[in-house]
Amino acid sequence: MNLSQQRPDVTVDVRWLVSHRGDPAIRIVEVDVSRDVYDQGHIPGAILWDAYADLRDPAYRPVPTSELQRLLSRSGITPDTTVVFYGYAAALGFWLMKSHGHRDVRMLVGPRDQWIEAGERWATEVPQLEEAAYPLPREDPDILASRQALEAAIGTPDYVVLDVRSQPEYEGERFWPSGAAADAGRPGHVPDAVSIPIDSLREENGTPKSAQELRSAFEAAGVTRDKVVITYCTIGNRASEAWFALKYDLGYPNARVYYDSWAVWGKLADAPIAA
Repeated sequence: MNLSQQRPDVTVDVRWLVSHRGDPAIRIVEVDVSRDVYDQGHIPGAILWDAYADLRDPAYRPVPTSELQRLLSRSGITPDTTVVFYGYAAALGFWLMKSHGHRDVRMLVGPRDQWIEAGERWATEVPQLEEAAYPLPREDPDILASRQALEAAIGTPDYVVLDVRSQPEYEGERFWPSGAAADAGRPGHVPDAVSIPIDSLREENGTPKSAQELRSAFEAAGVTRDKVVITYCTIGNRASEAWFALKYDLGYPNARVYYDSWAVWGKLADAPIAA
């Protein structure tokens, strides 16, 4: 069993969710790139965060802190709320809250369908929540890497930049994961970045591989515990999943996410790019 499944302080399973159903101190959040799947059915009591509409602006840049703070308030989340993420981009929600120092954040690791596979039923009702006050703390530079930090890491021996996009994205064959041509920037990768596609870190059913397999994959690419690791992808979701594996499955002491990721870097006229 993957170590992430043995960390009750940061992960939950379906049984935990069922036993805490209706608990007002817990907010369950599904994170996805559209609301279609959520509307068809979701874990009872869960709300939706759209990774594009809620977490990125129209230019695909991360929303400012003020917008994120309003999202948390609309979601009925306070500093004392236990926030549980699941769904396609669960790791992104988990990392984002951790990057702002939220005390109790957890994640249902693996595919969302494990809820149904455990014999539970989806709900279609959208919860009506009272707004809450959330004075969001500043981002933690030990978890979030800025553009300046990423640029400084290029070619620095104590750092490794980790690209977890697909091979076609890394090699410059496409800008967006889907290959869409609309609103595309320059394809390629950060110079000296190593490539470990996120799919190579997952089992066929979407669950993470074992800690031993993860460690072997990272170390074979030079992503070792003695380095400061900065992960990136396109909008931060895959990078957050790799960050979670590094930090919680393997205990790497210095892992960070470049949240702007390629959606921003690939559109910066002066950003260095290799292909």
